[in-house]
Amino acid sequence: MKIIYTDYAEDTIKDRKFSKEIIEDALKNPDEIIKGKRNRKIAHKIIENKLLRVVFEEDAKTYIVITAYYAEPKRYMKNENQF
Repeated sequence: MKIIYTDYAEDTIKDRKFSKEIIEDALKNPDEIIKGKRNRKIAHKIIENKLLRVVFEEDAKTYIVITAYYAEPKRYMKNENQF
């Protein structure tokens, strides 16, 4: 799987001080993937009681990262109690 980052993703990852390793781990080993807007998907990964959300598009065998941010698990997870 190839992972590329939009310019916006590069900027937000830098501003939010995320490592690309944590983003790539969320894409490769998500706790769940849900449908987003405009045919996008969102990978969820629980990290230290926070929910990392990685918004991405899939194109063949390439993931195109749009943005990433932390949120409260109970707001987005279908069953946050399982984590």
